[in-house]
Amino acid sequence: MSASEFARKIRARERVVGYWCVLDAPVATERLARLGYDYVCLDGQHGLLGYSGLLSGLTAIDAGGTATGLVRVEANNATPIGRALDAGAGGVIVPLIDTAADAAAAVTAAKYGPEGKRSYGPMRSALRIGPTPAEANAATVVLVMIETAQGLANVEEICATPGLDGVYVGPSDLMLALGGARPGDPALSAEFEAALTRVREAAAAAGIAAGIHTMDGASAAKRLAEGYTFASISSDLTHLEDSAAAHLAASRGES
Repeated sequence: MSASEFARKIRARERVVGYWCVLDAPVATERLARLGYDYVCLDGQHGLLGYSGLLSGLTAIDAGGTATGLVRVEANNATPIGRALDAGAGGVIVPLIDTAADAAAAVTAAKYGPEGKRSYGPMRSALRIGPTPAEANAATVVLVMIETAQGLANVEEICATPGLDGVYVGPSDLMLALGGARPGDPALSAEFEAALTRVREAAAAAGIAAGIHTMDGASAAKRLAEGYTFASISSDLTHLEDSAAAHLAASRGES
């Protein structure tokens, strides 16, 4: 899927499913990217990838031939946003957004003028996305994370930010922000579900995409059925460990 087609689907609020990568393992990323996921996101915030890993990972995703490469950047800052896009990302997921002003800053960093203030230096992106600034702006997706108490409180204003393509729930941090003792804390399940409803309804009212991170395909299907328009599934590291543990258990007759 081209970046422009991916952007069209996100903006049309069509259902989109992606995969999450935290490992600096380009060959594995390439194999994952050819499975049929609409996007593969490289985690530049909590993942085990430096800039060279993001560049190699985006190249691997493109080599897979079917998915669009996204990057969750390390912070809402023009430098990591610009570098991820220059490396060929079709869009960015920006963490820890508290206010509409934060969201506007992310949009500004991701767009060339007059829509934003992205510095022009498309070292690799010109091969994939663009090459003119107007074409790049049209094909670049900007998604911001709702994962803090303040972000949830301001979610309607955040969703109304001009140029923003969607919001993305970070469920672990959102649960902690609600007062949970740990991610997935069952004691706050009702409050958590209410928060998820508020986010997706705010996005729908603003006409933008609503996404969420999930731990498995069944959970992704559930959230999409509820009204989320895109979902990421687990991560390469989690699946590697789970698969190895399952095979070990089977070899010992424990499953």
